[in-house]
Amino acid sequence: MGDMERLHRIKYMIQARQCVPLEDFLGELEISKATFKRDLEYLRSRMNASIVYDRFKGGYCFDGQSIGEKVELPGLWFSEKEATALVLMQHLLSGLDKGGLIEPHIAPLTSIIDGILGQSDTPAKELRKRLKVFGMSARNSSIENFEEIGSALLKRKRLQITYYARGTDKTTVREISPQRLIFYRDNWYLDAYCHLRKDLRSFSLDGISKAIITNTKADEISEKQLHEHFAESYGIFSGKASQRAKLKFSPEKARWVSAEVWHGQQVSSFDKEGNYFLEFDYNQDPELVMDILKYGSGVEVLAPTSLRRRVKDELTNALKKY
Repeated sequence: MGDMERLHRIKYMIQARQCVPLEDFLGELEISKATFKRDLEYLRSRMNASIVYDRFKGGYCFDGQSIGEKVELPGLWFSEKEATALVLMQHLLSGLDKGGLIEPHIAPLTSIIDGILGQSDTPAKELRKRLKVFGMSARNSSIENFEEIGSALLKRKRLQITYYARGTDKTTVREISPQRLIFYRDNWYLDAYCHLRKDLRSFSLDGISKAIITNTKADEISEKQLHEHFAESYGIFSGKASQRAKLKFSPEKARWVSAEVWHGQQVSSFDKEGNYFLEFDYNQDPELVMDILKYGSGVEVLAPTSLRRRVKDELTNALKKY
């Protein structure tokens, strides 16, 4: 255990237990009495920690701390509960981060958090072992230009990218003004203004084979424009909403779907039989059709007619294969 980790632990032990005997510090931290005295002096003189020895209680405590009161020291400090939550969050991010993009940047924090938790009842390794994250839709491909894209976002510079579009099976070279990164259904996307198409576009990061930061300042798109272009559409497919979907789910499927958010501006209701009705605006329908199909006979498209026909054609073509 490093010196700073040990200082963290001393603070958290007192914070959590109010009063801690000397023997507990020596046993849990596996240090000598001399080392503890040096750490205590450092906390008092350098961190302004008002740690005193209470003879009546037989241990060390914060001077004047009331029950439940949180004592803050200079720097970044967490309680054991907060550190535990941070471990869970870090492991959750790592589980979702199939491309290994975030892990290198949060790894240095991991060892500090492990030290904070120390010999508590829920050590970090045990927590990680008990938490499993499955990314069902993550594409198994590396993203080599994540740092360049992130840097361009922060510096507000344009990017020159070589981009492969799976939908058209074509590769193009274009200049874009990056606006924001999106993590959607276990994959990374970049919302940007495309200077080739003269419009807003969403780019899959694993489709960007090359990214070069230019010296040209990125064009700024207002939050209102971004919202109108992306938030009103369905899924990752962008564009201002032009149609309104109305779906009817059976009572059985409603038990699941009624707890889901399909669209940020959706409207829903139940009828007397327990059927669940879901309405929202959308632009393009590829993802919407896929989401509808996974509920099989438990959902019916009521409107628009074009969406109803699309789903019917997909089901008909699928049936021909069996």
